[in-house]
Order: sequence, then structure tokens, then C-alpha cells
Amino acid sequence: MIENSIAVGILGMGSCLPDKIVTNLDLEKIVDTSDEWIVDRTGIKARRIADEDTATSDIATKAAERALQDAGIPASEIDLIIVATATPDMMFPSTSCIIQNNIKAVNAAAFDLAAGCSGFVYGLVTGSQFIRSGLYKKVLVIGAETLSKILNWQDRNTCVLFGDGAGAAVLGQVPSGYGILGSHLGADGSGGNLLKLPAGGSREPASIASVTERKHFVHMEGNDVFKFAIKIMGEAALKALANAGLGPFDVDYLVPHQANIRIIQSAAKRLKIPLDKVMVNVDKYGNTSAASIPIALEEAVDQGIINTGDTVVLVGFGAGLTWAACVIKWYKGEKPIG
Repeated sequence: MIENSIAVGILGMGSCLPDKIVTNLDLEKIVDTSDEWIVDRTGIKARRIADEDTATSDIATKAAERALQDAGIPASEIDLIIVATATPDMMFPSTSCIIQNNIKAVNAAAFDLAAGCSGFVYGLVTGSQFIRSGLYKKVLVIGAETLSKILNWQDRNTCVLFGDGAGAAVLGQVPSGYGILGSHLGADGSGGNLLKLPAGGSREPASIASVTERKHFVHMEGNDVFKFAIKIMGEAALKALANAGLGPFDVDYLVPHQANIRIIQSAAKRLKIPLDKVMVNVDKYGNTSAASIPIALEEAVDQGIINTGDTVVLVGFGAGLTWAACVIKWYKGEKPIG
């Protein structure tokens, strides 16, 4: 259980989704697949796709601005920006620095975080520690992806799964007893080859061969990743709850990574949480990686599903392999504390 005089929670949230909607019927025209096949195996019916001129920082900036507005604080009060992404604008500078300049957060430090689809929760836990230590007061955490830029649109096993989007949260002090109560982070690098972007880094720099061999696209061993996810989602959530001194029956709402409806259902079953207490929007947006949890969380809050006093569990898994979960006692006051 986290013991510290400073309680840290989410003060405001914002998201941004590209306007273009690509349905399963659209994909039937370009790859050997069908709406029935995709829905049956994943639960996905549509996804948002950014246009060729839109980068990750563009949608992340809009999400950040909306989160700041929701929190009721100016960008100048942000002390740190953490961006979780697998699709940065470029290798360097960091996408977080680009966003810092875009929103004019002139007093903020900034760095990117690479933990795949677990990235947003990794960012929440990391950012909260800076506030609990007393070093910073306000931290902006963003999960943002334009995965469509790194998909092989001839590979039906991957291109049907992913979508683009961004979600942001402003962290700060909340009343005692609220905010992040417990968390659990984990990784197993032995599974790194199961989900990767092979080329473009120092191991295999870009070359004519790497482009020809399509090594700049997502490569995934789908069955192995599925088996891993089925096992780890429930385990990670249980460990985060134990860290908070709570159990599954204390959970009011579960917001899982939106990768696959079967994985979500399995996690809910493991936790004995009824599906009417589980946020699901994978059907509309597909797997938006690090953006999926903040997009789903904001949607649940906007719909009035999650309210002050509710105990919420966020849990995800991703490339690395990684996993992350945190337990939040939800609080949304009119004014930030501190």
C-alpha cells in the first residue's frame, strides 16, 4: 500500500481521435479478411486513422490541451511531461519536447517512455512519484499513437487490429484517501521478439534491404501474445489491488487496455467483475496501444459511469513484454489542490 502524505490523482483528462473512420467493410476491399472474421476474433468493428500529414505529436497536443482545460490549469503550471508512445514523430528530439513547445509548457521537463501498450499506466505511476517526492506539483501524462504509419496493410493479422488516437491526464494533489492507491509494473524481456518493429534502430538501421523486407512494420506473433495477455491482465490487476490493500470485490469499475474483447472478458472473469462494470470501446477504436486506456477512461468519466469515490482499476499489457496496473480512488473536484 502506498503510504505518503501527498495523495496524487488525475485532475483533468482529454483525448483526440482522427476524423477518418475505417470500418471492417473498408478493410475487406484491401486485404483478405471479413467483418465477421474480425468481429468474432477481436470485437473490433472500426478504427480511426490519421491522415498522411498528421503525426503523433499533433493529436497528442490536442489531447493535452483538452486535459489542461478540463483540469482548469495553464500549461505554465506543468512541471513535467511524460509521453508514452511506440510511434514517436522521430527518433529525436522526443515527442514530449515537441508537445512542450506546442502547448507552451515553458516550465516543464519532458521525456518519452517506451513500454508499448502498458505505457500510459507506466507514465501515471512514474509521474505520481515525482509529485509524492515533493519535486513537482503538476505532471502531464500522455499516451499517443499513430500506429497506422507502421502497419503492413497487406498483413491481415495485424492491420485489422490497430487504430490511432491520443489520451492525456494531468496529475496533481487530491484529498487524502483519493487518487492512486496502489500499482504494479512488470516486464519480461524474454518475450520481446513476440511484438516488435525490427528495423530502424541501432540493431538494424534503415537500408534498402530493411525496407524491401518490410522490417519497418509491426511484426507480431499473435497467438503467443494472446496467451500472454490472457494470463497477465488478471494477475497484474490483482497485484495492484493487493498493493492498495484491496480485493476484486472493492472494484467499482475496470478500465482495461482495449486490445481484444476476448482478452478483456478473460480479465473480467479472472477478477470476478461483471461486464457491466468493465469499460469497452475496442469495437469503435481498435487497439490504440498506449492511448487506449486514457481514451477509454475519459469516455467512461464523460458518460458519468465513473464518479468521485469510485474505485477504478486500470490494467494493460504490451510490447516488451510489459504489463501495468494501478488502482485509483476517483476524485474530480472543481479546483486542483496545491
